Amino acid sequence: MKFSVKKGDEVVVISGKEKGKRGKVRRLLPKEGKVIIEGINIAKKAVRPSRRYPQGGIVEIELPLHISNVMVFCPRCQRGVRVGRKFLEDGTKVRYCKKCGELLEKE
Repeated sequence: MKFSVKKGDEVVVISGKEKGKRGKVRRLLPKEGKVIIEGINIAKKAVRPSRRYPQGGIVEIELPLHISNVMVFCPRCQRGVRVGRKFLEDGTKVRYCKKCGELLEKE
């Protein structure tokens, strides 16, 4: 399945309790159709002491959000937008904002 969101993209949450918040995509889970976004959808979890958490206790983790609940953020439009794909003259495939035509790829 193709997604318009990639790792490192800035996205806006469009539904749910975190609606309106922005963050960077930390990880994509394509089999489940979900994304993990920095600082969004945080839950507290009790963990036992381990190598990763030597103290144990309560830690905050970022839970995945369904990919349909996020949109790519366009810096020019200053909002979440739909994404299109096109080929440039040199043959490279890029993503662009369907609203203003701005290229979303990082050069």
